[in-house]
Amino acid sequence: MTFLIQALVAGLLLGGVYALVAVGLNIIFGVVKITNFAHGELVMIAMYFTWFLYTSWSVNPYVSLLIVTPIMFISGVLLQKFILEPMQDSSANMKIFVTLGLSVFLQNFALFLFGGQFRTVTVGWAEQSITVGGVSATYGRVIAFVVAILLVVALFWMMKRTMLGKALGAIAEDRDTARMLGIPVKRYYMVAMGLGAALTGIAGVLIIPFQAAYPLVGAHYTLMAFVVVVLGGLGNMTGALIGGLFLGVIETLTGTYIDPALQQVAVFAVFIVVLIVRPQGIFGGSARNAEVGLK
Repeated sequence: MTFLIQALVAGLLLGGVYALVAVGLNIIFGVVKITNFAHGELVMIAMYFTWFLYTSWSVNPYVSLLIVTPIMFISGVLLQKFILEPMQDSSANMKIFVTLGLSVFLQNFALFLFGGQFRTVTVGWAEQSITVGGVSATYGRVIAFVVAILLVVALFWMMKRTMLGKALGAIAEDRDTARMLGIPVKRYYMVAMGLGAALTGIAGVLIIPFQAAYPLVGAHYTLMAFVVVVLGGLGNMTGALIGGLFLGVIETLTGTYIDPALQQVAVFAVFIVVLIVRPQGIFGGSARNAEVGLK
């Protein structure tokens, strides 16, 4: 039983990070209506930033959150302003092609800058374990999970209780009506993209103490984020949180009890089944699912 609980805890810790990345993707989709296939590359950029700060100036990765987070927010704003905004009224396919192209560009640019080697950040105390009731987890993974969950909860609160959140919600509901009410839609698109990029960047910083940075690492998180939001429902924040935790548990239990080589097989088997049986997601998605072929 202890072994099972250990696997479940490991899965939940992993799922918390997936949830944070997926929530960032959901904000972008829900408000900006763009399916961002370069989302995982934002994780990669944040990881390389953190590694660079650590190796160049010995900046602790957790302290680098104060530097990387605003940089990623600004990166998201610039991405929206100069690349995505000109495509705003294009078809869903054109937006997908643009973000796919951006993904490949960023991967290869990272390969040019840093090579294909794994870049790691070693934080001694983060690799030590805490044990409760026979169940162990490293401090690094516990911190990543706790911060991820706190940020997701804070985001929920912001969306429900602040004027910013209500404006973003109004645009997500109907951007034409929001524009008629005087809400500067384009400005809030940039804010939404900045928030999504910042949340994703924070995830990149939190995972680098136990996950190496390399040019293709973002592709994994892009795929995981899409699986999570499809499970939970595109545009559904609660679904993204629960979907992330569920996915982490599925992946870990498969690796623990069946074969680590089958982890991705199990994840995408669930993904395909959900797409066939309930394409709008387990918890239901946005009415705009049809824009990306999910209805």
